[in-house]
Amino acid sequence: MTQDLTPKYTVPGIEREAAGRLIGLLRLRLHALNDLHLTLKHVHWNVVGPHFIAVHEMIDPQVDRVRGMADDLAERVAALGGIAQGTPGALVAERTWDDYSIGRADAIAHLGALDLVYTGVIEGVRSAIKEAGDIDTATEDLLIEQLRDLEQFQWFVRAHLETTGGTLATGQARTEEEAAAKGAELG
Repeated sequence: MTQDLTPKYTVPGIEREAAGRLIGLLRLRLHALNDLHLTLKHVHWNVVGPHFIAVHEMIDPQVDRVRGMADDLAERVAALGGIAQGTPGALVAERTWDDYSIGRADAIAHLGALDLVYTGVIEGVRSAIKEAGDIDTATEDLLIEQLRDLEQFQWFVRAHLETTGGTLATGQARTEEEAAAKGAELG
């Protein structure tokens, strides 16, 4: 059963029903960013091995920016007349992806798995951009800005996973576990 997210009011120039679609779209993006924030902190706390400090320090600015992105999305939802549902229960109940599956592991193994996490988040943002663009350019612009940062963060991760031949060592991995194993082979 789909929840009706049509607000009682919204920003000028957008129909209430269209705002409800945007709110639903942004709600899932908010869950993805909150989940990404927690996943990044999990990696930060559980990374080990010779690349520990490089990855440990690379992750913190990503955490901070992802938290800022979540705040921006939540405020946009509120501006559109919706409720920014940021509770853990809502995230778990409504997400369409599985929980991060790697525990304490080598830095490069974590980065292999994190690359797949970023791929999922980025694909979701790209899809949201397409849908938002048909309704509201301000929301589309917000998502585009976030996409640029997320793609840069994935590039930082992938720089550790790229071989000297220019291929991504984890390129064929389909699961976090496979990507972590392939990443660990590089470490």
